[in-house]
Amino acid sequence: MTIRLATPADVPAMSAVLTSSITELCAADHGGDARAIAAWTANKSQDGVATMLANPGLQIYVAERDSVIVAVGAVITDGHVGLNYVTPAARFSGISTAMLARLEIALLALGHSEGRLEATLTARRFYESRGWQSDGPQAGGRVVNGYPMRKTL
Repeated sequence: MTIRLATPADVPAMSAVLTSSITELCAADHGGDARAIAAWTANKSQDGVATMLANPGLQIYVAERDSVIVAVGAVITDGHVGLNYVTPAARFSGISTAMLARLEIALLALGHSEGRLEATLTARRFYESRGWQSDGPQAGGRVVNGYPMRKTL
């Protein structure tokens, strides 16, 4: 497996990973509600991912296994992990852990001594088991709301 910065050529695969991960792995968060899934994946289309990739405030990474993109992660230059999604076929294979480690290194390289993120219910235990701590109540105002977390890097 390799983790590298994403390129424009990766956009179709990134879109597929993000959409399948949300749709298939995050049922605890969206409850199978088509409206919630559509709202969550609205910016995960190829156009949406291309827009993210062009954003200078994001560093987007992909994980490849056997030359296939199996995970997408991103850091926001303000000190947040913005994305950490794995394709359903690669779940529980260590790829999300490796991606998170890469994202934490990226945050350190940006000068942050603490990272922040908003975890899904699906991923909350994953982050807790890797040293992330709750940082307040569940967020509000969206169709699917996450849980603020932080970690000293």
